[in-house]
Amino acid sequence: MPTPLHDRPIGERIQALQALSLQHAASFCSPSATLARERYLAQHPTRLLVFKCMDGRIHIPHATRTPLGIITPFRNLGGIFDLGWPYLGELVTEAVAEGIRAGHGALLMITYHFSRGERLRGCAGFGCDADAALAHARQIRAQAERLFGRDHQHVYPLVCGFETDTDSLILHGEGNETLDIGELDGADGDSLGLRVAILCPDMPADIRRDLLPLLTGNLAHAASLRGVARHLDIEHREWVICVGRGFDFLHLPNTALIVGPYGPNLAEPIGTAADIIDANMAAGRIPDDGFMLLASTPFQAVGVDRARAELKSRFLADFASRVIHERHPWLAERMHRHTAVVHWPTRRLDLLDADSGVDYEPPVSRR
Repeated sequence: MPTPLHDRPIGERIQALQALSLQHAASFCSPSATLARERYLAQHPTRLLVFKCMDGRIHIPHATRTPLGIITPFRNLGGIFDLGWPYLGELVTEAVAEGIRAGHGALLMITYHFSRGERLRGCAGFGCDADAALAHARQIRAQAERLFGRDHQHVYPLVCGFETDTDSLILHGEGNETLDIGELDGADGDSLGLRVAILCPDMPADIRRDLLPLLTGNLAHAASLRGVARHLDIEHREWVICVGRGFDFLHLPNTALIVGPYGPNLAEPIGTAADIIDANMAAGRIPDDGFMLLASTPFQAVGVDRARAELKSRFLADFASRVIHERHPWLAERMHRHTAVVHWPTRRLDLLDADSGVDYEPPVSRR
């Protein structure tokens, strides 16, 4: 039996992640995948934005059987966001405006996750408290309403639970009413449109039409998992800290901690991620020979856009390195820092450099 990835030497782990990114880009750019995206968007042009936790189990395209590249993801520790933060607000409003200018609405899927089988398999960002995670999702929805209007005629913010044991979506209506895909069977597929109309009576018809393929795909996906033995790994084995954006290739459970640039205090989530990595090494859940820090920024075009992405990635790498040096000097000595940019049209990850950290001597400290 091959050695699990998290138990391999750090060099092999990093090489495996780099290979995964290449595989993801190749799959994304294949003729079949390209045609599938174009065909899907021609039939379902509503812009789909998903706010979700960095947890690798929350893979919405996979769980809804949606072609890669259709959904615009926003990933962060705990799925914690604040649309008032200027950078995040600009990203979201521009993504929405792009669709509006083309005559299409937008669906904002604001997700939280939990496990019915074991509370401790829930979201660590909220202490595995599903009610707290749901409350935060509703706060984001309220912010979206202030941004785009409470009539929901152009942008519809939809709170969705994601039950990780069954990979099923739970849609939340205005009150306490829900639509739990995990409680349905294949025969209920034809009634999904009516169920959504009852749950969300103010959802525009075109947005509801373009939500239905996701629900139909999730219904089929959840049904395919019934009776299948699944290893519901809940032990923390993360060994990568990702800072920035463009980590679509990373959907491996308990591998990476993703910190998006979506708030004014980046030091806090980076420090929390370092706490987790340090605890994993101390407990022997991962080898103590090293961990990976990966800073990434997407770009659309060569020239100034790429140059700006390179500057942002290097800034994020330096910033994260300093936080880790100050908070965990012992851990910082085991840091393998990689800086990258992602060509977003192809999802190609281009490594800029790899080094051991920032340009100053870290404090000397041992356990």
